[in-house]
Amino acid sequence: MTNMTAFCGLNCSQCPQYIATQNDDDTARAEASKMIREAYGLDIKPKEINCDGCHTENGRLLGYCDSCKVRACGMEKGVENCAYCKDQCDTLRQFHTFSPTAKTAFEQLLKKL
Repeated sequence: MTNMTAFCGLNCSQCPQYIATQNDDDTARAEASKMIREAYGLDIKPKEINCDGCHTENGRLLGYCDSCKVRACGMEKGVENCAYCKDQCDTLRQFHTFSPTAKTAFEQLLKKL
């Protein structure tokens, strides 16, 4: 699998949803569905766990990712991820409030630049 970092800082290639999709693994999809429900309170069915990563233009995305404002902005600006953007916007900060894991990963990316 290709190493891919989402615009928000999450590592797509380590994401359970991405891995389940790339391996076409229904057991892993069920586990990812359970994790999302427990961690975020979202009811995403195992059959809906299909994602080719944040940077895909024509591939499959997890339900939320298709409408993610952070992803849309990064795609529009053509940056590798938001760490390369000059404007650390409120949209990114709000997402990081929702996903502390993404915030931590993003902060690690900033340290590497």
